[in-house]
Amino acid sequence: MIETPPLREALIQAGIALLAEGGPAALTLRQAALRAGVSHAAPAHHFSGLPGLLTAIAARAFDTFAQTLQTARDGAGDDPRARLHGICQGYLTFAATHAGLFHLMFTAPEVDRRDPALDPAAALSYQILQQACRPFATHPDDRLEVSVWSMVHGYAALGFCTPAPPRPMAKPPKFSDLLDELLRS
Repeated sequence: MIETPPLREALIQAGIALLAEGGPAALTLRQAALRAGVSHAAPAHHFSGLPGLLTAIAARAFDTFAQTLQTARDGAGDDPRARLHGICQGYLTFAATHAGLFHLMFTAPEVDRRDPALDPAAALSYQILQQACRPFATHPDDRLEVSVWSMVHGYAALGFCTPAPPRPMAKPPKFSDLLDELLRS
């Protein structure tokens, strides 16, 4: 692991805290500098504007996300179905407890998706899900993993992983029931 300079790390941590407290609108370079206890010009020494800071935070968020998925997988035991359920529950829990980071990781247009620091952790997150889907794949292509990913990501993005759906609608089915139905087909 590459060691992060202390000020760069402080700005990343400040940005993560701001996202957790107020969502994407709360995170500005000025606010991150203020939270880190440095001048408003200090971030320019470590990031190419707000997009640079957001990209660094997204890379850190993908690291945390991958760790969350691994922990959920490992805590589910050795049964392949239980492991896949665990990973999906970890995915939903991460989205519910880190909504600002989840938004930043997947939808924020300011994040530089070509940044080489972003790819390894994002790829690891997907590989964890991909490997858990392999025991259930009935086709040589990746349609099952794409289906599982689409379903769990959709539940997370729509807010179905929180206690009450954010929109006036019928209560959605439990994710675990839908996953079992998908695995049966």
